[in-house]
Amino acid sequence: MSPTSTPAAVAQIAFICAMPMEIEPLVRKLDLQESTLGDLTVHRGSLGGQPVVAVVTGMGTELATAGTTRLLDAVQVERVVVVGITGAVENETPIGTLVLPEVVVNSATGDEFRPAPLGEGSPSGTMWTTDHLTTDLDEIARLRARGVVSLDMETAAIAALCERRGIPWSVFRVIGDRATDGSVDEEVFKLSNMDGTPNNEAIERYFAEHPERVEAMARLAEGALLGAETAADAAIRACTPA
Repeated sequence: MSPTSTPAAVAQIAFICAMPMEIEPLVRKLDLQESTLGDLTVHRGSLGGQPVVAVVTGMGTELATAGTTRLLDAVQVERVVVVGITGAVENETPIGTLVLPEVVVNSATGDEFRPAPLGEGSPSGTMWTTDHLTTDLDEIARLRARGVVSLDMETAAIAALCERRGIPWSVFRVIGDRATDGSVDEEVFKLSNMDGTPNNEAIERYFAEHPERVEAMARLAEGALLGAETAADAAIRACTPA
């Protein structure tokens, strides 16, 4: 379906998540029901009497663009809300801190996007969207110097597509890990598939090779779950009609 075609469904708000663990709190808290629109799997329901839809796109800008395109082709949306976790660029910000960026930057192009205000809270700082794991301390220091407060892999791509289609978008992401504390490296990053599901074979191999990392990985998982829950709560609160 082309962007000029009439979508088959309507939703006042579309929640977009990269990973299944990010959409799970929204599904549970809003009692969303899984359904299909053509070959697109969505979760549908209502919030304060207004129809809403939620989807998982997968990780990275390419999957985010493809998944959001499929959604916007299938559903007439009044607002897009990006929900999920994000990585801090220093060790001081507590896990579970809500990030409301003033600007989101696509690291590959330098393009900047500004979220539409939604709910309470004052936007501040820059969110940096990149397809690459960023752990080099010198690079992170340079990002901090230009006002970057967190890293993610999808938001700028979703923002670009929304702006091309004239759809306002907002973002509610919560710190789930830190790029500077050594908790995430390439090996840990590959424990997830790009669709956001666990890579069970890699996980089994990782713990066989690093049994001493069980406690640290449990803390990392707890941070991600806390981030997903807090992000869902913030998004729901902001989208609930007064």
